[in-house]
Amino acid sequence: MVTINSGPLVSGIFFIKHGISLDYPVVESIKSIEPLCDEIIINVGFSDRNLKEDDGTYDLLRGIFTHKKFIFLKSFWDPQIASRGTILSQQTNISLAKAHGKICQYIQGDEVIHEDDLSEIHNGIIHMERNPQIEGLIFKYLHFYGSPDYIRQTRSVYRREVRTIRNNIGVRSYLDAQGFRHSDNSKLFCREINARIFHYGWARKEQLMHKKIEAMNRLYHGEDCTSKDNFEYQRLWGVKPFQQTHPKIMEEWIKQHRKEKLDLMSMPMRHEFKNLGLAISDGVESLTGYRIGEYKNFKII
Repeated sequence: MVTINSGPLVSGIFFIKHGISLDYPVVESIKSIEPLCDEIIINVGFSDRNLKEDDGTYDLLRGIFTHKKFIFLKSFWDPQIASRGTILSQQTNISLAKAHGKICQYIQGDEVIHEDDLSEIHNGIIHMERNPQIEGLIFKYLHFYGSPDYIRQTRSVYRREVRTIRNNIGVRSYLDAQGFRHSDNSKLFCREINARIFHYGWARKEQLMHKKIEAMNRLYHGEDCTSKDNFEYQRLWGVKPFQQTHPKIMEEWIKQHRKEKLDLMSMPMRHEFKNLGLAISDGVESLTGYRIGEYKNFKII
């Protein structure tokens, strides 16, 4: 954490809805950015306009994060806002609007930062403070799939995204909150750093994943959209064993979600025509570092 002059340098921004019932690692997510932040805005979503209906997430977080640096908000998730997941960017922007810091550190409810990367992020923030041209920092992504023992790396999942931004320059969360843009939709000028986002959104038990998929379908396609089939993990293209270390703060969550009998590598590969294109693209990326057709919300400087 760094404070310059009398005001905060870094504001954490975070939103969540149904964190308990969908089993997000919300406490771990917030704690993982706490060492970087002078304040953290925690925006908890409710299902009704009177802000009474949630699954206990608000009370859980209020009971854990009691220091004055944690600023709590309640917000109504309007079911009418269901185009391409834009309610997610709306909720991010509600948190962003309350941030006082010159820099904002963003984290989503299924994302966690590794303690080994805090110094790299800290140095990146200091570099931003000294260089006004840098509008954001780009993080590498590790997408877990099936359990915390497997990751998926291929062109069909994003490999990097902006998670630290400069505040008060018109930056807004974009579309489904994957990244950020300026208010005129122009891309941010960003610096890539050697820090990782551990994304656990697809590492939960299958019955919880079914609930999550139904919830996300409603966010993207409306309240009447449901998933009829039960969710089952399959061996998809790009899945491989994870051979690094997890953030220490995730130890207990991982114990609860590790499926001892899930052996994705022994399953038959799910054959799809698009895998041929992914194989070619991934081969080029492996040899050159260039990802064909990569979607980017940023310009690297």
